[in-house]
Amino acid sequence: MAAGLVISAPASGVGKTTLTLALARAWRHRGLNVQCFKSGPDYIDPAFHAAATGRASVNVDSWAMDRGAISHLVSRGADADVVLAEGSMGLFDGVAAPGVSGTGATADIAEMLGWPVVLVIDPSGQAQTAAAIAAGLRDYRPGVRLAGVVLNRVASPRHEDLVRRALNDAGIAVFGALPRHAEISLPKRHLGLVQAEEQAEIGKLIDEAARFVAEHVDLDAVLRSAASWSPQPAANGLNVTPPGQRIALARDAAFSFVYPHMLEAWRGAGAEISTFSPLSDEAPDASADVCWLPGGYPELHAGKIAANARFRSGLRAFAETRPVHGECGGYMVLGTALTDADGVRHEMTGLLGLETSFAKRRMHLGYRLATLAAPMPGHRPSARLRGHEFHYSTILAQPDTPLAVVHDATGAVIAETGSQRGHATGTFFHLIAEDR
Repeated sequence: MAAGLVISAPASGVGKTTLTLALARAWRHRGLNVQCFKSGPDYIDPAFHAAATGRASVNVDSWAMDRGAISHLVSRGADADVVLAEGSMGLFDGVAAPGVSGTGATADIAEMLGWPVVLVIDPSGQAQTAAAIAAGLRDYRPGVRLAGVVLNRVASPRHEDLVRRALNDAGIAVFGALPRHAEISLPKRHLGLVQAEEQAEIGKLIDEAARFVAEHVDLDAVLRSAASWSPQPAANGLNVTPPGQRIALARDAAFSFVYPHMLEAWRGAGAEISTFSPLSDEAPDASADVCWLPGGYPELHAGKIAANARFRSGLRAFAETRPVHGECGGYMVLGTALTDADGVRHEMTGLLGLETSFAKRRMHLGYRLATLAAPMPGHRPSARLRGHEFHYSTILAQPDTPLAVVHDATGAVIAETGSQRGHATGTFFHLIAEDR
């Protein structure tokens, strides 16, 4: 039987990912099998989890997934000794209107699974107030149980003592306190952490984080606070249809934002996936019956993509007879042109008329519910798709037939409708699940 915990915080940027990776690796060094999950739609953190544990991590999302799908996904932790779910944003942060089984908040997952929460608290610029924040989070929602806290970035022993005393007075366990330690800082860029596969030294960094956390945190006390857990049988799994039998998937530093559970679901339904690298000027497998371009960072590699003639001509030839779909960054590459942050315009593949620019950055962020007006690979017209959008590009032109009517989590119609032309389709949102 596994022991389950949720790692959360009052806000983003407090150190949830670092603590999750450090705990996972430290317990793995002790001979324990550790399984991680990511609460919410972050597509970067699961790769870090896999690097720390040696086991694939997936997202669980209460806005986009029903309880059966979540139960199905977490059941992979049945053979683990410890199961850690890393939260997103603050513990109770979600959208205003509930989705399939919740608002997307980490607290939904904690309550649904019955796992207690370890809070990461950064008391910078405070002392006793940190205890008030922790107590407020503990008492805000009765179904969510607080196991204790780990303090991060404490300024001095005196600072730690003040915060510890206040937390003890509030009846909140303190598992440890971490001084500032630059050696375990994870590098970031505009869409979050620099991807795990782009960091050659990621293993050493996680090892150092594990050593540092083991030195300052009572690992045994944290483990004792976990809830004994065994997965409940799921009546159904994910409602995911593969886009084809043989899928050519773009996969490299510019095309990497794809949810692990989607790939697993495609393979589980019998699909075969072959990968190719547009950055290495590779074309999709000519024997595939569909091509899928995930999101990523095409804006950082736009010049190279524009110059890679074999990739561009191969993709165009593929799209003459078979479906090609792009998500977010992949959608931009299917378009006519992309202007980078320096204002340089780069020609893209031209399968769609979309033109985007990063010269004037504007953040687009949030859940999306799309009702398809036309088919896209794996999904019929009128299908209701749930996904998440996060990018900084501005649409300069979107002239093709809209692919869908797209709403945000409040129900408001948004302009990012996606596009359809010939065999090519694209969306700004990343698909998470289809409504049953």
